[in-house]
Amino acid sequence: MGGGNRRGQDWNDQEIYLIVSDYFAMLEMQMRGDSFVKSHRNSAMQQLIGRSSSSIEFKHRNISAVLFKIGLEWVKGYYPAMHFQDALTEGVARHLKSHSEMLTPLLSRNNSIAEEASLFVGPAPQKIDRSEERYPSLARLIKKFDPALRDERNRQLGKLGEERVFYSERARLCAAGREDLSRKVRWVAQEDGDGAGFDVLSFTDRGDERFLEVKTTAGGEQTPFYISSNEKLFSEERQDAFRIFRLYDFARAPKAFEIAPPLESQLILKAANYKASFK
Repeated sequence: MGGGNRRGQDWNDQEIYLIVSDYFAMLEMQMRGDSFVKSHRNSAMQQLIGRSSSSIEFKHRNISAVLFKIGLEWVKGYYPAMHFQDALTEGVARHLKSHSEMLTPLLSRNNSIAEEASLFVGPAPQKIDRSEERYPSLARLIKKFDPALRDERNRQLGKLGEERVFYSERARLCAAGREDLSRKVRWVAQEDGDGAGFDVLSFTDRGDERFLEVKTTAGGEQTPFYISSNEKLFSEERQDAFRIFRLYDFARAPKAFEIAPPLESQLILKAANYKASFK
C-alpha cells in the first residue's frame, strides 16, 4: 500500500483485510501458546498501511469487541472497544467464514480439573452492553454465528465446564471444613445422564442442597445461553436451591456468577423453538 499517511481517513477494504489478518494471526499464536510482541507487529503494520500506532491499536481493540460480542476469545491486551465501521464487522465475518476452526475454542483438561481450587464466583453483570442495537452489521453477525447455539452444541465445552464446577464445589466445601459434604457432591449429568433439570448436586456450608445448572462459554459474561423447558420448570419447583451457574471466559481464565430464581428477574427469556406433532 506504499506506507502513505492515511491518518484521518476511513479504513478501506484492503486495510481492513490486513488488520484483521494480523489480528487473527496473533490470536492463533495466543491459542497455541506461542509468544509474540504486539509492538513489533504494530510497527510492521504502520509501515505497511501508513496508519499511526494508536490507530492500529484501537482497530485491534475494535476487532476484540466484535469477537467478544459473538462469544469468542480475543487477544490479550487488546481490551474490547466499540465505535467501529460496519466494514470492520464484515471483514471479521469474512475471515471467520474461511477459517471456521476459529469458532471452536481451544480446550483441554487444563480448563477443567483444578481439584484443589474453587472458582471465583462474582456478581452477575449489572450494566448490560446492547451495542449491537446501534450496529446493524454486528447484529447480523451475532445472529449468523449465534454464540448461545454454538456453546449449546459444543459437548466438550459443556462437559469440561460441568467437571470444573464439580471439583470447584468439592474444593469450596473442603476449604470451609465440610469434607463430609464435599464427598457427597455429585456430578449428576455425568452419573445419571441429562434430564434431572440440573448438572451438579452440591451443598451450602450448612448442608442445604444446591442444584447447579452449569452454562459454560468461552465468551464474556454477557454471552447469551439456552435454557431448556425442563430446567426452567425445575427452577420454578425448587426456587430455594436451584441456581444457574454461569461459567465464562472458559478458554482463558474461567470465572463465574450465579443466577437465582425467578429467572425472569435477571434474564430475558425468549421461546427459541417449538415441538411439533400432528393433529
